[in-house]
Amino acid sequence: MMRVARLYDFGDIRIEEFSRPAPGPGELLVRTRACGICTGDIMPWYLKRKAPLVFGHEPVGTIEQTGAEVEGFNPGERVFVHHHAPCFKCEACRRGEFVQCDTWRATNIKPGGMAEFFVVGKENLRDTHKLPTSLADADGVLIEPAACVVKSINRSALKRGESILVIGLGIMGMMHVQIARNRAARKIIGADLFESRAKRAVELGADIGLVVEGDNLPEQVREATGGAMADVVIVGPGTPRAITTGIACAGKGATVVQFTSTPPGEELTVKPHDLYFNETRLVPSYSCGPDDTRESLRLIEAGVLTARELVTHSFPLARIGEAFQAAQRPDSLKVVVTFSA
Repeated sequence: MMRVARLYDFGDIRIEEFSRPAPGPGELLVRTRACGICTGDIMPWYLKRKAPLVFGHEPVGTIEQTGAEVEGFNPGERVFVHHHAPCFKCEACRRGEFVQCDTWRATNIKPGGMAEFFVVGKENLRDTHKLPTSLADADGVLIEPAACVVKSINRSALKRGESILVIGLGIMGMMHVQIARNRAARKIIGADLFESRAKRAVELGADIGLVVEGDNLPEQVREATGGAMADVVIVGPGTPRAITTGIACAGKGATVVQFTSTPPGEELTVKPHDLYFNETRLVPSYSCGPDDTRESLRLIEAGVLTARELVTHSFPLARIGEAFQAAQRPDSLKVVVTFSA
C-alpha cells in the first residue's frame, strides 16, 4: 500500500491508502521525491470537472522498478516525468503541434504525482528525463511549468531587442520575466494587482513593475514605452477582461499570448477592425511538448531558473491541505510537496 492525496472538490483533499502499482512491460515504477502544485490545480472550475482524482503533474522521483523491455532507464536514477507525451507519428506531431496529438491527450502518470509511487507508461518515457546530481528535486519540479513558459515565449515570436509586457506575476509570470531576460528582450514590464509581486518581478529581471488599479494598465504601459506600447503581451489571468486589457496594451504589429484558459462559456469581445489594421496577433499557448521540456531543462541546468528564487513554500505530503492553501496566497510563487523516503 501507499499514501495518495485525492482531491474530491476544491479545497477538499484527503490523504488515503491506495494499492501500490506495479509496472507492466515498457513501464517504470517511480518513487516520488517531490511534486509541485500547479496554478491549474487551484482553478476551481478546472478541478471540479475532473474530481475525484489523485492530482499532481509536476513530479520528480527515483526509479524504483523497471518493467520488461525497458531500455535506457535503471533503478536508482532520478527522473523528471512529463505527464503527457505524444506519438511523434500523427499529423499534429509532424507539424510540431504535440498538444493536439490524441496520444498526448490520452497519456498520464498513474495514479498521479501526489502519490508515494506512480507508474510511467511506455508512451510517457518519450518525455522522461534523467536529472543531473547538480539539480535539487525542487529544481526538477520546475521543468514542466517552465516548459509551458518556453512554449509561450516561442509562440509569441519574441525577438531580441523587443519589449514585452507580462500581465500576472505568479510563478508563471515570473518565469516569463526571467526567460524574456535570457532572450535579450529590450524592455520587460511586469504587471500585477499586488505591489509585492511587482517589486519581486524587478528583482528577477523586469525593468519595470507596474501595480494595476482598475483600468489603468494601458495608460501605464503607454507611459513606460513612450507611446509605442508592448511588442509582446503575455496574458496570465484566464479572464476575458485580462485578455481585452492585454490587447489594449499591444503595439502595432504586436503579439498577444493567451496563456491560461478562460472558464467554458465565457466570451471575448474584440474589435476585428482594430486587430486587422494594427495587425495584432492573438495567440493561445496551451501546455507544452517534448521540445519545450528539453529547453526548460537546459535553462534550469544553466541557472536561468532556480528553485532558490522561485520556490517559496515546501510542505510534506501529510500537510497537503496547508500546501494547497499556500498556493493560493499572493506571497506564493511555487509550492512544492515533498515525500520522505
